[in-house]
Formats: sequence, structure tokens, C-alpha cells
Amino acid sequence: MDWRWKFIKRPLKKIGQTKAAMYIVSGIVYLYAKLVGLTTSWQTKGVDKFYHLIKENNGVILVIWHGRALMLPYFYDRSSELQALVSPHRDGRIIAGLLQRFGIGTIGGSSNENASGGALGLMHTIKREASIAIIPDGPRGPRMHMNKSPIYFAQKTGKPIVCGAYSIKNSKIIEKSWDKMMVPFPFSEGVCLISDPLFIPADASEEELEKYRIQLEDILNQTTFECDNLTGRQPILPDDGSEPHKIKRKKCS
Repeated sequence: MDWRWKFIKRPLKKIGQTKAAMYIVSGIVYLYAKLVGLTTSWQTKGVDKFYHLIKENNGVILVIWHGRALMLPYFYDRSSELQALVSPHRDGRIIAGLLQRFGIGTIGGSSNENASGGALGLMHTIKREASIAIIPDGPRGPRMHMNKSPIYFAQKTGKPIVCGAYSIKNSKIIEKSWDKMMVPFPFSEGVCLISDPLFIPADASEEELEKYRIQLEDILNQTTFECDNLTGRQPILPDDGSEPHKIKRKKCS
């Protein structure tokens, strides 16, 4: 049995990484997310204000943590263009397929791969009065730590940054994953929160930008904690550097 498994393992792995396989998997994830969204009793705050901000500012910069990326696209109403930066890795390709089915465009790139191409794509998008979404702890962590990319785009464009998070009472946290991904179950109670906007001055110094980065990280973490508290769940905490599976990420500026 062992030699037979070794014989088919590599072909199966290759098949699992094909575009066709990614398309099927992302389709299944999309259908599951729709089922969860439709059967969940939601409490929301800031979602309507989010769309008002888009109209008032001709676009916004939305930031969410990697571990809470599954259900937020459910609240996208397609009334304005939204483009998201996604990793070219396997997980990123599944997320891209999920987002596209919800009507959200995707731009390939991450802090590790095609960083310059992804940055240019985001800048072109927001300059034509569309919104962008960034997962600032992706694609590999550290979990719930902010990189500088949202601050950079906000400073250069004058667009506001808003933080989004959700939590669902009956969910499974994948403890072995670096992002502690939340996998919610249908027919439950959920909370979705969008924060107040944060504007970054165009003339902010490097020292001030670092303060804004820390402030934005705190806002997104507090928004996520509040979602968990409102659903009676133990909040997921940021990676403190002690987790053995943590992979150090390159700096993004």
C-alpha cells in the first residue's frame, strides 16, 4: 500500500494545484459561504456607512485579517468597483475565485511575490475612483500584524482606510493554521463590523506613518475582538512570535 500511495501522491498533488481544481474548490467555498451568509442571523454595524464613504470619497481602502476573509465578501453589494490584492499561492487562488464569484475583482501579488506589480495594480485601481481591499497580514503572517501598504496607499491617494471583521457564534478555528482561520457553520448568529475611517495626511513623516500603522493595527484588532466578544467567542490574539509555524514575512513599504 505504501509504494502505491507514493506512486499516485505526486500526480494527485499536481492535479490539486491546477486551475481547474482551484476553480472547483473556490466554487464549493463560494456556495458554502453563501449558505452560511443566508442562514446566519446577522448583527451589522458600519456596513451602510461603508458604502456612503465610498460615494463621498470616490473609493476607500478596506483592510481585513487573513483569518476573517471568508464571509466579508458576502456583504458586498456590487454597487461600486472593488479590487482585492490576492496572493499567487494556492490559498490566494482559492480566495481569488471566491471573490470573483461575489463580484469582487482581484489583483495578483503579495508582500512576498510580485509586490511591485500588485502595488501598481492597486494604485491604478484606486486612482480611477474604485475601492481596494488589502489583507495586511497575508499571505503567511505574522497573524494580525499590520504592514505599511494600506498606510502608503492612503497617504498617496487621500482615500480613507476602514477595517472590516466578522465573527459567527458556531465556528471552527483551525488552530494549526498560522492565521487561525475561522470556518463558520450555517444556521448560527453572526456579527459584521466596519470601523470608522482613518485618513493619513499626505505630508506625514516616516515617524508619523509608523504611528498610523500601529493605530490601524489596533483598530483592526479591536474591531475583530469586538466581533468575537459580541458572539460570545474567545478572541483570537495576534501572533506574539512564539508560534513554531510562523514564517517571517518580508517588509512591505
